[in-house]
Amino acid sequence: MSVELPEAKILVEQINQTLQGKQVKSCLLQDCDRLQRIGMMCKDLTTFDRLVDAKIVSAVSRGNVIRAKFDNGFNLIIGLEYGGELFYHEDEENVSKFHLKIDFSDDTTLTLRLTSMGIIKALKDNELSSSYVFKRDFDTEKLSPLDEEFTEERFSELLTANNRMLKAVLVGKDAIIVGLSNSAFQDIIYRARLHPKRKASELNPEEMRRLHKAIRLMLKERIRLNGKDSFRDMHGRQGGYVPTMGPNMKQQTCPECGVTIEKLSLGGGQVYLCPTCQV
Repeated sequence: MSVELPEAKILVEQINQTLQGKQVKSCLLQDCDRLQRIGMMCKDLTTFDRLVDAKIVSAVSRGNVIRAKFDNGFNLIIGLEYGGELFYHEDEENVSKFHLKIDFSDDTTLTLRLTSMGIIKALKDNELSSSYVFKRDFDTEKLSPLDEEFTEERFSELLTANNRMLKAVLVGKDAIIVGLSNSAFQDIIYRARLHPKRKASELNPEEMRRLHKAIRLMLKERIRLNGKDSFRDMHGRQGGYVPTMGPNMKQQTCPECGVTIEKLSLGGGQVYLCPTCQV
């Protein structure tokens, strides 16, 4: 279950509604060796013990990353972008697989599990800048599509100044915005009727307008429908948003023109597209 900007925002809202003010009673970790070796969890797992007795003050997300702030100067940094689960349990009967289990003083529980690449770390306020994913997504020099500054005019300026293909411009560490991964990218450019190999600087004003609108519309719909259909929120509820383009369209035809959907290898991943509608 990958988590992109819409799903991270949904989880943060649920953390603030459900966990704010809760005090940590204990932390339990399991099956973390591989995650530690590749830098996805703290090298010293006793670091998570510093969350014990602390209370959750608030949570915020930017891009794909969630920051849960505690009242003792520590933060739980959560990045589930390539696959992970964050679940809230009112009792322990339904607790199964996890990498981090946080028990609260009111006998409720939060579990975190990475199913692919991601991050779960406990960091002091002054250590946040050492986290690559935190710096990447919380860097205010990059726009978030949920920012007020993400206007059509500002977005068009950034596109015009960028001579790379659209995927590199919208996805990855060198993207001009944060929070979009390959799944969202395929959906967006299909809605905008753009080929993934188009260069950003070569788009005309109407194409830039369509791209900006497609990003805003996709995010709004995914948040409204509680995330993608492969996503389960903190309470286990499944998302209702079905991507308009992606692996779900394999061997299918375009709903607009009836042409068979094609698969293209691009930027280290697979991109599905309509060869007629996307030019």
